[in-house]
Amino acid sequence: MDKNSSVRLVASDIDGTLLRGESKTISDQLFEQVYRLKEQGIRFCAASGRQHKSLRGLFEPVEKDILFLCENGAICFDEKGNVLSKTPVDRETALGIAHEILEVPQFEVLISGAETSYLIPKSHDFIDHIRYFVGNHVTLIDRPEDIREDILKVSAYCPDGALQYQQPWREKWGKKVQIALGGSLWLDCGVASKREGINGICAALGISPKEVMAFGDNYNDLPMLETIGHPYLMESASDELKGRGFPLAPSPEAVIEKLLSER
Repeated sequence: MDKNSSVRLVASDIDGTLLRGESKTISDQLFEQVYRLKEQGIRFCAASGRQHKSLRGLFEPVEKDILFLCENGAICFDEKGNVLSKTPVDRETALGIAHEILEVPQFEVLISGAETSYLIPKSHDFIDHIRYFVGNHVTLIDRPEDIREDILKVSAYCPDGALQYQQPWREKWGKKVQIALGGSLWLDCGVASKREGINGICAALGISPKEVMAFGDNYNDLPMLETIGHPYLMESASDELKGRGFPLAPSPEAVIEKLLSER
């Protein structure tokens, strides 16, 4: 970690990092810290595999004051909703993955556009899960080819657990896309990672990745943590991840509070 560089951007993963344990809401402390960071010229970025709409709802009290790294870095937005960077999947590859997901009886497919999740549902419960529990804007289609915009990510919902499928899918598709676990039930397939996302944001803001503080807890956070100057891994992370040597944090709020008190 480059301790001599100043922090101009704070980025944090959401699930398992800002949302810890059974929590479903962002803490009031974090919202208050966003304003205090802003007063000191430091911007805040929510960095997640989630959709833009879902993230804006989660951060509603400060949604016009923060940046959004969405879909694992495939698309990033500024505070006004302007696109800062976008990294779509090759269309032929995306369609091929989507059809393979549809062929697995127990899987559901979610295809990510810039502002909507395209579903070809096998169960109405899946629609409700994405629309009401995840909080995404949903568009129902008959086939993947009906999508007319860039495809940012293709995800498989695996109700029997995603980990068992990760390596086989990497062996088949790993030369064309990155296969990442999105929690215990999702396999996310895209060409971007949080590294591309955070680099795109830094380029748009005119800052160095060395001036970024970031927090994460899982493997899909590693590309971001390995890129920036002030990385923190959650104490709740796996032992394998802890072995990577990142500084550990009980919560982003605790480290941000220390950052604010030292300035």
